[in-house]
Amino acid sequence: LKATTGGAGGATVTPTTTAELLTYLSDSTTRIIVLTKIFDYTSYYGTTNGKACKPWTCTNGYTPQMTIDSGGGQCDSSLTLYDVTYYNSGANKALVVNSNKTIIGKGSSAGIKGIGLSLTNVSNVIIQNIQITDLNPQYVWGGDAISLAGATKVWIDHNYIARVGRQFIVSHYDPNTQVTISNNYFDGRSTYSAACDGHHYWAFLYLGTADQLTMMYNHIYYTAGRGPHIGGYTGNYSEQLHLVNNYYQDIAGHAVDSSTNSHVLTEGNYFANVTTPDTGVSNGGSEYSSKRFRMLRRALPTWVAGTVTSRVDTAALSSVGALSAVKGLTPKGVADVPAYVLANRGVGIVN
Repeated sequence: LKATTGGAGGATVTPTTTAELLTYLSDSTTRIIVLTKIFDYTSYYGTTNGKACKPWTCTNGYTPQMTIDSGGGQCDSSLTLYDVTYYNSGANKALVVNSNKTIIGKGSSAGIKGIGLSLTNVSNVIIQNIQITDLNPQYVWGGDAISLAGATKVWIDHNYIARVGRQFIVSHYDPNTQVTISNNYFDGRSTYSAACDGHHYWAFLYLGTADQLTMMYNHIYYTAGRGPHIGGYTGNYSEQLHLVNNYYQDIAGHAVDSSTNSHVLTEGNYFANVTTPDTGVSNGGSEYSSKRFRMLRRALPTWVAGTVTSRVDTAALSSVGALSAVKGLTPKGVADVPAYVLANRGVGIVN
C-alpha cells in the first residue's frame, strides 16, 4: 500500500456531470477525483435489443437471472432464446480508469450507478469510499463492478458494491499485481437469484496469469458462490491470494473456490452461517493437499458454523508467504473479526 499513492500530487477535482467524470477518470492527468453524489450511467450508452435464455426456474416467488446470449455460446442450444432489452452500460461499457488516479467519495452517498470501472494496463489507482450498484442485475453478463486486466498498485478500499449482473471484482488474464481489496461491503442481496433464494452467485473471479492479490477485512454478505474462485489455467500460470480476516456471513453456497495453479493463504477468516466455506474435502478437520489447488491455514483458526476442511500444503505458504506484504502482516484474532469488520467496512468511514 505504501507504493500506491493514486492521484496524490495532482489536482483535486469535483465533477458535476457524468461526462465530466468520464473524462477525469480516463485522461492521462494525475488527479484526486472527489465524488459528492451518485453519478447515474444506467441509460448513458443506450440499450441493446438482444437475446437471453432462462437457465434457472424458480417456483418459490423469486425471479432468477436470465443469461444474455451474444452468440458466443452463453446459452445452451437446448434453451429457448427470448427477446430482451438491456442497458449497454455494464453489459458492454465500463468507465475507463487511467493511471495515477484517486477516486474517493465524500460522505456515504457518493459513487456510480449502472456501470462499472475498468482498469486495463494501468498503475497506481485508489478507489475509496464509493458505491457501485445496479449493473443490469437481472442478467448474467449484465456487468462487473470492477474489472482488472494488467493492473498494478491498486487499492480498492471502503466501498459498497451491490446488485451487479456478474462479478463484484474480476481479474482478467493479464497479470494483476500489488492489488489490495480491503474494508469493503460486498452485498449479495438480490431480487434476481440463480439459486432462487435471493443470494447473488457471482462474487469474485480471479483469472490473471500471475495475480498477486490481498483480500482483507471485507464483509462478504448473502452470496452463493465464487467467494472467490481463483485459478483454473494450466501451463505457465500461477495465482497468489492472501485471504485474511474477512467476514463471510449468510453464504448459501460456497465461499473459497480454488482451482488449478492457485496458491491461497487463508488466515483468520470468520464464516457465519456459510453452507460450504471451502469447496475442498467436506469432512471437518481433515487435512488436504493436492496439486490441483493449494491452500493453507496457518497461525489462526478459521471459525465456522459447521465443519470446514483443514488444508495444509506448505507450497502455499512458501509461495504467498514470501510476499513482502504478507511477511509484515499480523492478522487479527479470528474472534475479533466480525465486530471489527462490521464497524469499519463500507462507505462513510473514510472521507
